[in-house]
Amino acid sequence: MANTQKAFGMRPISIEGTASNTTGFSNYTMYEIANGNTNAIYQGMPVIPLATGYIDRCGAAAGGSVSQLGVFWGCEYVDSTTGKPTWKNYWPGSGADSNHPIRAQVYDNPSQVFVICSDASLTTKATLRGHVFSNAPFSSESNYGAQDGSTTTGLSAAQLGVAGINTTNTLALRILGWSEDPDNQDFTASGIGVMVRFNNHFNAGASSVNAGTTISTTGL
Repeated sequence: MANTQKAFGMRPISIEGTASNTTGFSNYTMYEIANGNTNAIYQGMPVIPLATGYIDRCGAAAGGSVSQLGVFWGCEYVDSTTGKPTWKNYWPGSGADSNHPIRAQVYDNPSQVFVICSDASLTTKATLRGHVFSNAPFSSESNYGAQDGSTTTGLSAAQLGVAGINTTNTLALRILGWSEDPDNQDFTASGIGVMVRFNNHFNAGASSVNAGTTISTTGL
């Protein structure tokens, strides 16, 4: 039976190691989206830091080749029409009062584990077991991790690119396992929930690069 799961971007599920796990984002972070930014940013979409001090979706700076800061989960802003504080699970690219900040919520822990659905068949469970500890790109190299999403659900369209699984260390995602989901266990079809973390996280020390600088675009 085909899997029922469709693209939803990256969904946080746990943290590596033995640290306390809230699967939550930090309330003290000051991440913001620049007022006037017309790029839609959907829930579950990977985001990058900009040299201006703001965040944006992948592909929006330095040729789309900046290490990921984390995964976007929503934003708060003052609506330009109603003047009311507004929370959305995605940034639509417009509608904010320019006199107020657009505050973003980001899962930014370098040890955060996410689940993301596969964009193609993984053949068998044994095949996916053989991919554990390998690296993978997002499903669309041409738009740096599926910049598309749904304005109805607010969810990102990002998926894991099965065809690109390799040992290349510049690929965006590290495969850690898969979710045991009875409704999504047809390994011959797309939609398997793969557990991953970022392979080159901006806050992960030696592997990170400065905001707005360039690294390989492979897998970003």
